[in-house]
Amino acid sequence: MRRYFLSLFVFLFIATAYAQSKREQIKALKISFLTERLALTEKEAQEFWPVYNAYEEKTMHIKHKELRGIRREIREKLNTLTDMEAQALLNTLAEAQERLHQENKLLYAKLKDIIPAHKLLILKVAEEDFNRKLFEQYKRKRKEQRPKD
Repeated sequence: MRRYFLSLFVFLFIATAYAQSKREQIKALKISFLTERLALTEKEAQEFWPVYNAYEEKTMHIKHKELRGIRREIREKLNTLTDMEAQALLNTLAEAQERLHQENKLLYAKLKDIIPAHKLLILKVAEEDFNRKLFEQYKRKRKEQRPKD
């Protein structure tokens, strides 16, 4: 089963590589991965995907726009920040992380009316599995691209 799933995962990744941008590729793979794992009924899928996609958009904005900018500012200015500036950055960071947490809670509150609790747990595990596989593939690709001495 694992070989089949891994083969499917690799095939989907390669097939979509030519047609879409990296972010769109990853999104398509994630949708496929979650669809397979969740085994949603047609009715569940019709209600699930709009809620989940809205959640993804909101959290992506927080992660890639706000948190990335905050972390970049911290790295660039770490040694020159005053205590007041450092505290302001910490507050901004905490607020962004709190918004992520709230979005996560809101997602589960909305989805519990759409899919059973068991599938919510499957969703959580499937998201973690997907992220782990994506990261492993990234590491493998970087290792292959390194120049050999």
